[in-house]
Amino acid sequence: MARLGHPRNRSRQHHHGTHRTRLAGSLGQRHRPHTGKDFVSARAVRNVQINGGDVAFDVELGYPAKSLIPELRSQLVAAARTLPGVANVSVNIASKITAHAVQRGVQLLPGVKNIIAVASGKGGVGKSTTAVNLALALSAEGARVGLLDADVYGPSMPTMTRTSGKPDSVDGKLMEPKVSMGLQINSIGFLVDEAQAMIWRGPMASQALEQLITQTRWDNLDYLIVDMPPGTGDIQLTMAQKVPLTGAVIVTTPQDIALIDAKKGITMFQKVSVPIIGLVENMAVHVCSHCGHAEHIFGAEGGKKMAESLGLKYLGALPLKMSIREQADSGQPTVAAEPDSEVAGLYKDIARQVAVTIAQQSKDFSSKFPTITISRKS
Repeated sequence: MARLGHPRNRSRQHHHGTHRTRLAGSLGQRHRPHTGKDFVSARAVRNVQINGGDVAFDVELGYPAKSLIPELRSQLVAAARTLPGVANVSVNIASKITAHAVQRGVQLLPGVKNIIAVASGKGGVGKSTTAVNLALALSAEGARVGLLDADVYGPSMPTMTRTSGKPDSVDGKLMEPKVSMGLQINSIGFLVDEAQAMIWRGPMASQALEQLITQTRWDNLDYLIVDMPPGTGDIQLTMAQKVPLTGAVIVTTPQDIALIDAKKGITMFQKVSVPIIGLVENMAVHVCSHCGHAEHIFGAEGGKKMAESLGLKYLGALPLKMSIREQADSGQPTVAAEPDSEVAGLYKDIARQVAVTIAQQSKDFSSKFPTITISRKS
């Protein structure tokens, strides 16, 4: 048996060390989607094992990317096979989504890692449709996702997700979310009659929303998407100050009047230290279903220009298309109804950008801090 210091063993160790260096160099030329960073510098490559011509390693992503994994694996295998002597390559790619930092002094919600507010300065810009498709897209990419309808005065998620009825409660204290299309869902619409007018003053509506969020038994969610009511009033401030928000996605249409109100929403979140994940430009262009003529009904690239001027991430543009509205109204939003369509692809791309942006933010370490108790000796 050869000893550890035997020349043959030293040669083998040197050979493996050279292979590791070359492997790192080769993988360092491959970049993670949407990040601009390579796999090595981002410390995504783990557990490298080299045995003769066999190479195996793990890749850990901080965001869901189920649809990208086959191509990513092919690229990484091809990169590893460029090394001399490598015959077999095994790559395991997995996503590990962690909790990220929220506003100072606000505790994380039990059962929820990250809360994303989907907001707009004004109504009628397609915020709810964007929120539900964003939730479905994150779920399709492999995440555990919840959807909270925070639009107290005009809840639309019961219709968009085909859910209804009073929430169940196991212990008489916490509400069980409804489950539809793989999403955990709660809405004020489940608690009040559909035809009942919500004649609530701001503080009462804010309290109802706070209870809806904190008294729901969310089950191990990676992301909770919150469909915010339009505007910047009491309810929005309650959300921004008392609910642990990882970040906000702003939805706008390209026309000036929508952009002015969207900017107010951006300013509100910034004042309470909630990061703006990015801006989605909805109804950006209409393409005639008969002749294919493209027309910018609400103006061209207003949202994109505003994002650039404010230094915000532009997440993408969505078309003004009848099928998007029809599918949402029927309880089968586009990502669920036509998962392989071009529009579903746009929603999934936006969802991945949101998840990647969150993954690059500071992590929350509060769960790792020890609990300190002070007792007075008698």
